[in-house]
Amino acid sequence: MKYKVTALTPLLVGDGRELSPIDYMVWKDQVNVLDQTRIFKLLSRGPRLEGYLAQLRKATKLDFASWGGFAQNFSQRRIPFETADATAIWNSAPPEALFIPTFAANYRGAYLPASALKGALRSGLVFSRWSLSTMERAAAAMEGDRLPRRVSDSAEGSAQASQMRVLGIADSKPVPTTAFKVYVSRTASLDFRQAGDPQLVWKVAGRGSVAAQRVNEATPVFAEMAVPGTEFAGRCDERAFFEQPDLARSLGWRGAPSVEAIVAAANQFAASQLEMQARYAQATGLPVFEQTVTRLQSELQAAQAGSLACLLCLGWGGGFLSKACFHDTDSDAYRKILRSVPSLGRAIRDKVPFPKTRRVIFAQGKPASLPGWVMLQLGAQ
Repeated sequence: MKYKVTALTPLLVGDGRELSPIDYMVWKDQVNVLDQTRIFKLLSRGPRLEGYLAQLRKATKLDFASWGGFAQNFSQRRIPFETADATAIWNSAPPEALFIPTFAANYRGAYLPASALKGALRSGLVFSRWSLSTMERAAAAMEGDRLPRRVSDSAEGSAQASQMRVLGIADSKPVPTTAFKVYVSRTASLDFRQAGDPQLVWKVAGRGSVAAQRVNEATPVFAEMAVPGTEFAGRCDERAFFEQPDLARSLGWRGAPSVEAIVAAANQFAASQLEMQARYAQATGLPVFEQTVTRLQSELQAAQAGSLACLLCLGWGGGFLSKACFHDTDSDAYRKILRSVPSLGRAIRDKVPFPKTRRVIFAQGKPASLPGWVMLQLGAQ
């Protein structure tokens, strides 16, 4: 059968690559990705090659006054900014913020990797099975002199094989380059140091944070993202042979989940995420951001009313909630587990909700949406 994924908010599913500031030049409110091979061939015929190489070695970005003609004549592709105002933001951004992660692509073009879909569906399936007692058992297993290597294996239902094997998904077909723009995002946080309601602040790399009124001083992050409405199509198959009792038993399964159960679990996972995002939007007081969350909740209701349709949060920027399979972060047992993770331990504080940060995508210069939300339809024509 076929599947269709429709981007509901700006979407980036990358392959680890990014454009450095010397791989592109900004001209006419767009990112012009340079064809360096052609440029080297051209410059090798004259005396300017050494000067160009010297700037590549030393400069944080290419000098437009000297090499701006390359942006006009030697561009592999041109990616427009979401808004023309982003050019001024780019010009004033620190050099370390000018690296642009790009969408996954091969020789055929940009595509949606199947691994991103299966990973999100698997997280939803695990989420539907974990409970507070699961976290308490996992936390208890961490006590003692020697920590277990795989605390959650038994809680996932099988330590031998992922039950997502029942659903085979292929990478999507390539989509046109016109489906992408470079968006600006910033990281929002909540400040609980003052008495009363938490205050919205924006993160500044290396300097803490600034108040909501000084959002333009917050560190911007640029990313190539598929615009809302972009459709990715591909093929998927339900592997019915996993329903054989002997096979399921040999894999350590009590039974093989149906595709309907996987889709329902994904919607349950999405509902929990959006509930927490709605509370966050209300706490921050960002009206457009709050409207986006409300719209996503309406899309979720439509998906639940349909057949084999679900909402997923994929790829870059989804944050902790899109990756974690348990969301009650106020639980003492769960916090004990999180404190054991070096990258999270310092962020866990008593009487402070976790997580308190969100990656926010800006549209027309205003904080507008969450990244990575899509509608997946299985069996689509």
